[in-house]
Amino acid sequence: MPAARIRSWKTVALATSAVLVGLVLPTATATPASATTTAYDSTYYKNAIGKTGTSLKSSLHTIISPQTKLSYSAVWEALKVTDQDPNNSSNVKLLYSGISRSKSLNGGNSGNWNREHVWAQSHGDFGTSAGPGTDLHHLRPEDVTVNAIRGNLDFDNGGSSFTNSGGSLYDSNSFEPRDAVKGDVARMILYMAVRYEGDDGWPNLEPNDSVNNGGTRYHGRLSVLKAWNDEDPPDAFEERRNQVIYDTYQKNRNPFIDHPEWVEAIW
Repeated sequence: MPAARIRSWKTVALATSAVLVGLVLPTATATPASATTTAYDSTYYKNAIGKTGTSLKSSLHTIISPQTKLSYSAVWEALKVTDQDPNNSSNVKLLYSGISRSKSLNGGNSGNWNREHVWAQSHGDFGTSAGPGTDLHHLRPEDVTVNAIRGNLDFDNGGSSFTNSGGSLYDSNSFEPRDAVKGDVARMILYMAVRYEGDDGWPNLEPNDSVNNGGTRYHGRLSVLKAWNDEDPPDAFEERRNQVIYDTYQKNRNPFIDHPEWVEAIW
């Protein structure tokens, strides 16, 4: 090959390499959420199908509002069924810590598990009365100490680990659940925002993009919850739980477990 052609080829190659070096590859993102089941689309959800935004939210509120309400004491026994460890029928699976613990160890002492309100009770001041305070779609078993650490913190990324954290983190104004349940937490919070709209004597619960919401009726952070919904889609445990609540207890469903894509459609 003549020297001139070699020099020309090298010039083109070097120029191409320089362009490639300057390229920034796109950051990997989670796959957008998609339906886990359409089995209820022609029946339970028929009036919501095809809608978006406030229209979808309003339709879902109407659909999921009729429910059988439990007493707070009845929640103990219900959680032993809804959150049964699939690998040990004598245990429940704790939400944030991921620990499998004996069903019989429910109570308020160290080493027990108790009833965690994922939408913190103080965010709307609804307590433990039948309604949002006993709604199984956001009540989960958790270690007493871990439950106290979470307290009424909003949800966000970042923080420090702690004993029995299972990978969960916390700081002064927020709590980050372990990766395996990030989506579960998001869908529980957003269920509460749709179910409780202030038209049945309870506060109008809403998500926002803040932390430090304290005793207000808001829970955050919405942008993080939306990302968690995509990053951690519903798994078999979450889907079974939704079905058991529907069939056996409340007779209503969490629509964001069946259709996680509705999170983006509304917010």
